[in-house]
Amino acid sequence: MTFKGLSVLLATCFFLLGCGRAPGRPGPGPQVLRPEQELNFATLYKANCAGCHGAQGNHGAAIALSNPVYLAIAGEGVLKEVTSRGVHGSLMPAFAKSSGGTLTDQQIEVLAHGMVQAWGKPNLLAAQNPPTYKALLSGDVERGHQQFVASCASCHGANGAGTQKSGGEKIGSILDPSYLALISDQALRSFILVGLPDQGMPDWRSDSATPMTDQQVTDVVAWMVSQRGPAAGQPYPNHP
Repeated sequence: MTFKGLSVLLATCFFLLGCGRAPGRPGPGPQVLRPEQELNFATLYKANCAGCHGAQGNHGAAIALSNPVYLAIAGEGVLKEVTSRGVHGSLMPAFAKSSGGTLTDQQIEVLAHGMVQAWGKPNLLAAQNPPTYKALLSGDVERGHQQFVASCASCHGANGAGTQKSGGEKIGSILDPSYLALISDQALRSFILVGLPDQGMPDWRSDSATPMTDQQVTDVVAWMVSQRGPAAGQPYPNHP
């Protein structure tokens, strides 16, 4: 073999060793993660939460997760619990594998922490003494109706049947049997606590001249729950 031929052979070997593959063989493609390996918040949120809560945590059919008031009252612990176990009696499913879902505990933590990091506002409710996320007191139905009239009737009507606003906007009934059959007690409380900012509904601080107390929120929920029919979940029990 001539010196020139030897040089070409050595150069070819170095080229092959450097590239790690033979000529014509396809190179390694992008790394494909198994579902349980995905830990990117945006990817997990889009795949599991955006369908109900909206692409950016709002303007969805379910409560706005990007509402900083909701995040401040619920906290990361509640977010993990609800995402893991779901909400009994509602359309919120359980996502944790331990509860029959598809996500690992680590993925649940990524989702909960990611929501707080992306949309939360630290110390938002500092020194404001907000009501608790879950009810810890017993509600009174009669007091609840009185408080509903004081805090909610301007939009929803004294008996919750809705109102016709001066600009022609109609606010529908929040005591519709189908609605009450589908929504959980906790969801009713959550909407009172944090409002619907993308739809103009204020939170517990702005419904009336003074913020509602924990007891008042609990009483209003008790009154609304008392309006459910005897066949909750089946608004038309006599229909064949």
